Amino acid sequence: MSILKIGKYEFNSRLIVGSGKYKDFQTTYDATVASGSEMITVAVRRVNITNPDEENLMDYFKDSKVQFLPNSAGCTTAQEAITLFRLTREATGIDLIKLEVIGDTAKTLYPDIIETIDACKVLAKDGFTIMAYTNDDPIIAKRLEDAGAHAIMPLASPIGSGLGIQNRYNVHFIKEAVSVPVVVDAGIGTASDASIAMELGADAVLTNTAIAQAKEPILMAKAMKLAVEAGRLAYNAGRIPKKPYATASSPTEGMIF
Repeated sequence: MSILKIGKYEFNSRLIVGSGKYKDFQTTYDATVASGSEMITVAVRRVNITNPDEENLMDYFKDSKVQFLPNSAGCTTAQEAITLFRLTREATGIDLIKLEVIGDTAKTLYPDIIETIDACKVLAKDGFTIMAYTNDDPIIAKRLEDAGAHAIMPLASPIGSGLGIQNRYNVHFIKEAVSVPVVVDAGIGTASDASIAMELGADAVLTNTAIAQAKEPILMAKAMKLAVEAGRLAYNAGRIPKKPYATASSPTEGMIF
């Protein structure tokens, strides 16, 4: 597959994985390796990557080429997210971030778009490379790009729901609206969901729960890897148009009898 470029960063894999909900850090590492992903997102409020005196996820990946992607899960205001990322960069040196500011923490975990845009403007001026989690609205996607986001991450469906892509048209609309990469995020339930996202034209897919909570996380990680690759190949190949009636696979012109 072609290179995925996000700001100054380049990746061969178009699958991004998460680090939450695994039984331990070793399983997190094993699943990430099996997925072929070169990027793992980490909720720095919940998973340790900054304190060297406690079990640290970064220690498991120290000999790998996997890029850590700190995220602001748990933040509900722009200022919380800004402060979190500034402290994280100071502690780790990482400036590639996944910005998410949650508006509804009780039920849907939908993002607060106004706070997200406000945070994006400040963090962009601070020099961060920003991947912005958002709803599947093309207007908001464009606003985030204008605010300095280097990638737009529309949800497929609510975080952890496994419902897959609920509005396929909006993935296409967002792709048309922005010039930065579009990464379908949240709600992926199984490999076919990831493949569909790529077939729709997404530049990449992020999934966590679908792998971490699968009966066999390593197998699901491998399935996601192949699904993303197949979906991207299918998108580049160009699918045939849908038709209401049958069309013979073999031509009838020139038949002798």
